[in-house]
This record gives sequence, structure tokens and C-alpha cells, in this order.
Amino acid sequence: MAGFNTAVTGLKASSTMLDVTGNNIANSSTIGYKTSRTEFGDIYTASVVGAGSSNTPGSGVTVSDIAQDFSAGTLEFTNNNLDLAINGSGFFQLNDGQGGTTYTRAGAFELNKDGFIVSKNGKFLQGYGLDDRGNRLPIGNLAVTEKEFPPKTTETMDLSFNIDSREDANTLLPNYDKDKAGSFTYSTTVRTFDSLGNEHTIKYNFAEQRPENEYSNYQTTPGDRVYISGIGTAADTDGMLLPLYDESANGDFVLKTATAKAVDNGQDLKVFELGGQTLADLQEADPRIKSVEYRVDDAGNGTLRILKLSDSREFGDLLVTDNSAPDRVALTPTTTDASGFVSSNEKHFFEFQTGTFAANEQLDLEVAGVEIAISTGDNGMTSEQVALAIRDRESDILEANPDILSVSWDPDQGANGSLRIEFKPDVNPANLGARSAQVIDDAALIGSANQVFIGSEVATGKVDANYEIDGDNSYNGVYLMYAYLNGEEALDIGKLNDAGTGTDTEPGPILVKFNPENGLLTEINGEEIRTGATIPEIIIKGADPANKNNNIALNIGGSTQFASESIIKASDQDGYAKGDLIGVSFGSTGEMIASFSNGEQLNIGIVAVATFENQSGLQPSGDTEWTATLDSGSAILNPPGAGLNGLLRSASLEQSNVDLSAELVKLIEAQRNFQANSKTLETLNTVTQSILQI
Repeated sequence: MAGFNTAVTGLKASSTMLDVTGNNIANSSTIGYKTSRTEFGDIYTASVVGAGSSNTPGSGVTVSDIAQDFSAGTLEFTNNNLDLAINGSGFFQLNDGQGGTTYTRAGAFELNKDGFIVSKNGKFLQGYGLDDRGNRLPIGNLAVTEKEFPPKTTETMDLSFNIDSREDANTLLPNYDKDKAGSFTYSTTVRTFDSLGNEHTIKYNFAEQRPENEYSNYQTTPGDRVYISGIGTAADTDGMLLPLYDESANGDFVLKTATAKAVDNGQDLKVFELGGQTLADLQEADPRIKSVEYRVDDAGNGTLRILKLSDSREFGDLLVTDNSAPDRVALTPTTTDASGFVSSNEKHFFEFQTGTFAANEQLDLEVAGVEIAISTGDNGMTSEQVALAIRDRESDILEANPDILSVSWDPDQGANGSLRIEFKPDVNPANLGARSAQVIDDAALIGSANQVFIGSEVATGKVDANYEIDGDNSYNGVYLMYAYLNGEEALDIGKLNDAGTGTDTEPGPILVKFNPENGLLTEINGEEIRTGATIPEIIIKGADPANKNNNIALNIGGSTQFASESIIKASDQDGYAKGDLIGVSFGSTGEMIASFSNGEQLNIGIVAVATFENQSGLQPSGDTEWTATLDSGSAILNPPGAGLNGLLRSASLEQSNVDLSAELVKLIEAQRNFQANSKTLETLNTVTQSILQI
């Protein structure tokens, strides 16, 4: 009877189902395991005669396939960066070192003693190496070969800051000193590295310029010729000709005032001022210079006085040479008052007509629109007393004229002294109103001995200033920027040699300018910043003690001068010390990234992910691995995330995709099938026994 064989096939199939289900349950916690299922097919026998008859009974069941389910398992996160999981399709490719290649979803990898990334059974993870330019190399064993990262000298630096515009430069110490915080407005320090990996610092100090002109005085002899910053005269090459006392002009200098007094000896003093093309040539060669005066008294003593613009205060030295001496020697500074600072404000001087005024006179004056009545009293008054009486009304004058800073007496300007009106630092001299700069004499006294001021118009009483010192507000928004290596050694950050001494750069400050109206950066070391243009870089020389040829390119773009706290907005530099390997991690697209103790990272490879045209055709080979077959086709290798490849997850492991609940149900089904087939055998045996007993 064929039924016995049919029942036996059922028992065998049920046993196989029990084996497969038991294997799934046993591997429910195996990393990367893929569940299997038993697939059955019926058996029919046929003969040539009568083939195709619908009355043919079946011959049992056969196991047609044990198929694997490659659906993804749950990802479990770990603390090991070498634990890898593929979030999507694909397999890790492994090489056993002897030519054997397998594929797995179990990503529990580790580093062996030689730095290779291997599976738990010692097989090598496959991937792409990278050359120095980051180009992919052929597939091979992934390894961590970089155990240390060489140092890199700082080559670029970005520094963005805000300097509080509310800081008052007038509160700074008179002279800059890097060791005295009170002599600069703002300071910040940035670390750098030399070519050997040693760490250093660069300290930047910013000293805001004040409304002051720096002056330098030189002893000279009238009639000599001098060079200033290498410039002589527009007319010839012999130098600027210094005027004599009895001259009014000499081609280079013109008389500015002849009524001043020498402060040191009280002699009558003439003040000449350099002008014309010679001054223009000089200012083009040395933009720091505001004006050049030559002061000569009636005793033949001469002093050359050079004033720098207020934005160039303490910005380098002047080169002044005497062409009358052999080899063009440097001029000697005056023994007293060789240099110093004077207010850069606009100043107007109104000279008094006389030194004494008769008794019982009424002086009706108008100063900057304010009417002032002065009585000379029974004893009369001196010009100084008249000036002081005007100054007593200073508060009224200042209230009516916000541009005026002070009204005072000046005994040295004019034979009888002068009334001095000084304007505020931020006032643009070109925008001064007529009223603010106006003095009107007592019209009734004009032409008499008690006429108050020289140069009073008979008709209007208006007085012209006998002497004016032009104002200079170029200081506004300007800072001297200094740089020091390790807080001590002054660095070369692009300051040009002082005019007339060469065209190279030298250690010292550069000028950084902001627009005082909007607080934005407008100029760096003489280079104007245009909207939309690249910010000029500051080249720092000598900041690498190990290699003095290395320079740093500093970019201070984005720096501002707003009315808010002085802060660093951004700071970065590209140097670093030597680093030792501290770990390896992986990016989502397969990049193998080595991390070093200096904070740097290096891409050293890319994990390869294999896919197959028919992954169901893969042959299990143990250790949660598969081998390729003719049915699966050859592996297609690409980085994670390429095409339909899944992304890589570091510090993650893919769990088994076994569903325990479903497997327990299958156990019941297999047991039921086995019992039913056993019953078939029992029944057939009973029938057979009955036949034998007939």
C-alpha cells in the first residue's frame, strides 16, 4: 500500500519544519541572523499509460525549499563605534585572507593587532582605501594605518570682534605701552601653532586714536635745506628751503602769522607753513603728515615743527634730514619739547588791538552770536582781563553753539594776546556755521585806541581770525592695531617702513578704520574695503619661531565698532599640534574616520556594501555569513547610500529578525502535522493487520 510511503514523507517534512523552526528560535538573539521558513511541495507519480488521469492519488509531500527572509532586523545601539549596521539593503563583504569571500549583516567588528578591521572570526572587512587627495582606491582590507597626525603650522586665522564705540579714547594713558592695559582700548589673544606643533599665542591690542596731533620739533638754521620723509621740493632736488625771518614767502613756505611770540624766549616769532606742490608731494609720500611749520624768531632761532594727522598718532617715526650738512644727516630734535601732542580741534585766534583799555569804557561785543557787554571800570582793563571777561560768558556761548568746545585767553598769539575759540573734536571744519566762528567788535570804538580786535570791519564790526589752526577729525573710528607673539615680541603685521627709510614692512602697528556713522569696517592697513569686495588680509610675519618663513593670513572681516560690549564674535585658526589616534568612527555614507587627540579627523577609507540581483540565491555558510552562488549572481559593490544601498549606522548592531511568537505557532503546526502523519501510519497498520487476519 502506497499510503505507508505517503505518511513517511509527511513525517519527514514535519521533522524538517521542526528543525527549521527550532533553528530560528535558537538564533533569535544572533546578531544579523535571518529567519528561515520551510516550503513544501506535493508529490505525484505518473505512468506513461493513463498519464494525466484525475484519479491518481498523491504520493506525499516534499520539502521544496528552506527559504530565508532578508527583511531588516531591529537596530540596537551600542557604545562601540566599530559596531556597524546597514540601515537598508546590502551586506558587508568579508575576506578570510586566503581568497575566500563571504557576506554578512552582522557588523560586530574590532581592530586586530595589525590595525585591520575584522569580524569576530577574524575575517577582514572590505572597503575602499583613499589616497592623499581623497580619491578611492581599489577594494581591499580596511585598516587604521594612521596612528598619529603630524602637526600643522597656523597659516590662516579668522578673527571677528566688536569694539565698544562708547569707550572714550581720552581716558587712555598718554602713551601706548603693551604692558599697561590703560593705554589701549581692547585686547584679545588667539592661540597658534608652529611647524613643530608647539603652541603659541598672538595678542592683539587695539588703541583708539584721540583728537590729538602728534608733533615733532627739530632745531634748524634759517636758510638751510631739509628733506622730510625723503621728499625735498617740487622745484629741485636740493631739499626744502627754510625761510629767513625777514621773508614773507620763499617758494616752499608761506607766512602764516607774524605776531606770535616764542614761548621759550619771548622773542617775536613768525610762523611759516609749507604749502603748494611741495606739501602735496610730501603728503603723497607720507600720508601721516598733516602740516609742516617753520618757526623763526627775530634772533635767528629756527624750529621745524611737523604735525601728524590725528589718525597717525604714535604711528611710526619721521625721517628729517639736513641737506646742508655732509651726507644729509638727521636733524637734531629740540632740547626741550622735542615731541608731544596737541589738540587736533579747529582753533581760531582773534588778536587784540591793544594791551590796555581806557577806564570807564563800555565794550559791546558779540562772540558766536552771544552779546557781551564789558565795562572797563575806573582802572581800565588789560587785554587779558577783557578775554577773561568774555570767558566768564563761556557757558552762554557753549549753550548757543554746540560746536564750540571752549573760549579762552592765549597770551602767545599776537603782540597783545588773542581770544581763542576752540571747536569740538568731531566737528567737521568745512561745516562750521558763520555764527559759530564769528566775532563782532564794538562798532562805536572801531578806529579808536579802544578798538578791541585787529581787523575789525568799519561797517559791520566783523572780525576776521588773524590765525587759524585747521581742525583734524581723521582720528574718528581709527585704531592702532598691534600684535605680539606670546605677549612679548612685536610682530610684523604689514606696517610699512617709515616713509623715506625703505619700502619693506617691519614690526609695529597698522591702522584699522571704522565708519563712525555705522560702525562698519572701512579700511585695513591703508586698503579700503568696498561693498561686496574681498576683505584685505593682514599678513603676519615671524609668528612661527620654528620656521620664520611661515606667514599667517589674518582676516578680520565682520569686525565692528558698535555701541555694545567689546566681544569676540568669531575666532578660528587652522594650525594644530601632533595628535595620537584616540578612536575610529564611521559616517552614514561609509567614511571611516580616524580621530586624534589634537581634535583633527582624517578619512582613511570607505566601507563597501554588496548587493545582489537575487539575494535569495545566497548560500548560508555559518557564522551568520553567506556566499555568492550562480543563483544569486556576483556581488555589486558600492559605498553605503549609493543607489538603493542602505546607509551605515555606527555604534549599532542589527538584531535577528526572528519573530518568536510566529515561531512558537509554527512549532504547534509542525507538531500537529507530525501527529497527523503518525496517525496515518497507525491506521494503515491496523488495516493491514485486518487483512492478514482474514
